[in-house]
Amino acid sequence: MKLKQLVFVGAAVAFSLSAAQAQTWRMATAYPEANFHTQNINQFVKEIEEGTGGKLTINVHPGGSLIKPAEIKNATRSRQIEMGEFIISGLANENPVFALDSVPFMATSYDESFKMYQVSKPYLDELFAKQNLKVLYSVAWPPQGLYTERPIEKIEDLKGLRMRAYSPQTERFAQLAGAVPTQIEATDLAQAFTTGRVNAMITSASTGVNSSAWDFLTHYYDVAAFLPKNVVVVNKRSFEALDEATKKVIIDAAAKAEQRGWEMSKEDRIKQGQVLRDHGITVSEGTEELRAALQAIGAKMATEWSKEAGKQGEDIIQAYSN
Repeated sequence: MKLKQLVFVGAAVAFSLSAAQAQTWRMATAYPEANFHTQNINQFVKEIEEGTGGKLTINVHPGGSLIKPAEIKNATRSRQIEMGEFIISGLANENPVFALDSVPFMATSYDESFKMYQVSKPYLDELFAKQNLKVLYSVAWPPQGLYTERPIEKIEDLKGLRMRAYSPQTERFAQLAGAVPTQIEATDLAQAFTTGRVNAMITSASTGVNSSAWDFLTHYYDVAAFLPKNVVVVNKRSFEALDEATKKVIIDAAAKAEQRGWEMSKEDRIKQGQVLRDHGITVSEGTEELRAALQAIGAKMATEWSKEAGKQGEDIIQAYSN
């Protein structure tokens, strides 16, 4: 075989081996392209592709376009997709630890929420690992507030309102407030309000803007009830099949995404609060009477959580309190 042919064959084999090593993964999230969580994910996967020299490409499917929001965790677990993002408290019925960050008024600031996350992280890692999932990073939503279609001055004003629920905690919160909880995913909010399925919700300024809340609601009470977190996970088998260099790129990019995401959340709270005002939503902290009643609900839910969580819950709260 001539030298030129040998060179050509060698290049073809090298290209074939390189192509065989390259992988394309799929990642699903429930949130729209404009949401800061999704923007953070897009930067995260870009850094992975660049860091691996194109060896690993991750296609992000936002807004529940690939997998329904409630099914993202199990789709990642079963390796239907390699990566997924979902809200942790949506899994509260599986284990009380998943409910921790959505117990009202237990952690109401970013500092408190991050401290609680650090305390609970080993428990979260262990719980997800049992489901063939590896936690890459977690980012808090801005503090949750109350949206209504009319002014609310006291807790009794919520009685009978159909309140959107997105987790067992928000469902319980609505019940204790005298409202009627209705499970609605973020992707279905606009339709649910337009058709009258719900007329109130407790969520962040971010979700309010993403769903154009001003089209069907008038008031937003920024009561900072809690800061629920999203988590980004990877299928453990998919991750372990990677070479060590690629694993390191993912872990490093995840650490950056977590730090960046928490800062983005802080910025988004301020930015989107102003967007609500600009579109005619009345934004306030609510009356003292309303806030006191909501905090009483939080205290009751904290007691219920502690009882359900048992010794594990005691250990978490003790570590958080120190």
